[in-house]
Amino acid sequence: MALIGNVLWIIFGGFWQGISWLVAGAVFCCTIIGIPYGVACFRIAGFAFFPFGNDIVRSENAGVFTFVLNVIWVIFGGFWLWLNAVIEGILFCCTIIGIPFGIACFRIAKVSFAPLGKKVVPLG
Repeated sequence: MALIGNVLWIIFGGFWQGISWLVAGAVFCCTIIGIPYGVACFRIAGFAFFPFGNDIVRSENAGVFTFVLNVIWVIFGGFWLWLNAVIEGILFCCTIIGIPFGIACFRIAKVSFAPLGKKVVPLG
């Protein structure tokens, strides 16, 4: 079922969620200071491309320093990725068939504020 959901997700526009995370990761990796953010963006991009059958959980080794880096992240990139996911989620939820895709967008929006210290795990 997850395979069908992910294929439909990519066909009907979820592809752009993954692309936005890849672009953000590439931009952040252009500087040495931004590499941790870029790596986190690439990790979340995998989830953004294939949200069905996967979940985002907090990493065991996330601490106070991760929280501080996530606050900086919101200022420089997280807000725009969050806004992108929320707008796409609202548009998906305008139709009954699109509601599962809208929920996937809102799951991506939730991680947009704190991608550092998170990992993608398969469900089941």
